[in-house]
Amino acid sequence: MWILRGLSRTYTIILIPHSEKRMYNIRISFITLALAFLIFLAAGGAFFWYSALTGSSRGIFPEKDSRLKDTEIALAQLREEVNQLSRTARNFEAVLSDALSSLGADASAVASQGGGSSFFNFSGGGDALREMEDLRQLAGYLSSAVEPVKEIGAILDSQSTILAEIPSTWPVRGGIGHFTTFFGISPDPFTGAPHMHTGIDISTYRSGDPVVATADGQVALLAYDANGYGNYIVVRHQHGFYTRYAHLLSFRVEAGQQVKQGEVIGYIGNTGRSTGPHLHYEVHIGSDVVDPYKYLNIRPSPVR
Repeated sequence: MWILRGLSRTYTIILIPHSEKRMYNIRISFITLALAFLIFLAAGGAFFWYSALTGSSRGIFPEKDSRLKDTEIALAQLREEVNQLSRTARNFEAVLSDALSSLGADASAVASQGGGSSFFNFSGGGDALREMEDLRQLAGYLSSAVEPVKEIGAILDSQSTILAEIPSTWPVRGGIGHFTTFFGISPDPFTGAPHMHTGIDISTYRSGDPVVATADGQVALLAYDANGYGNYIVVRHQHGFYTRYAHLLSFRVEAGQQVKQGEVIGYIGNTGRSTGPHLHYEVHIGSDVVDPYKYLNIRPSPVR
């Protein structure tokens, strides 16, 4: 009970001005005074809490500002990389289109979509949304370029296959040797009379240098002609081609054997009707003999 009486007790605050003309009495209960005190404490606490929060924020802002500047620098660098990538992509587009056209492939796969002169229309500006669209275009282009590149590979593979099936390489391993007699009418080395030379003669000035197949094929004949070709090999190829390798020292293959372009099949010799070590090389298409020089790339053959 005494607690209730204490809480209900009232106090009088007398205010006396310096003029002393009139005094002011303020009656206030203990509860009101306590509430005012609590409000004062709460206001003070809130003030100090806000001051502390503001002070910590002042420390955060410079850090945030520094991070923002670093981000802006990184974005500028990224933008430059995007621009450089776009320039490289344009060059790639032009080269790829030219390659496809030269190979006779369809270059429309890398042509402009939407009627522009180029698939790419990079703005190069600072618009982030536009740059994202540029990257999407680049990704789409690279995706569309996959098939044309595969097509180029397929064309090159088919050309390599065709070149391997026709007599297109030098018949002496390593590309060594030189012509001593060409295809056509020439003096007979024994009589001096004009005669039709049905192939080309290649000399390395010695016997024993490896002779290679000038195209993939099958050994059709191994034979010896004492008054003409000496030891010789005939290889059957695709597309009606036959090749003959004559005056050989010895053979390295057997009749019916499959051989690859560049594979050693025999060795240069001086057998048959010959004035010195050399290779007599012929190319036939069906029953017709043709000039082998037209088919030679005169390049070193691969070692097998």
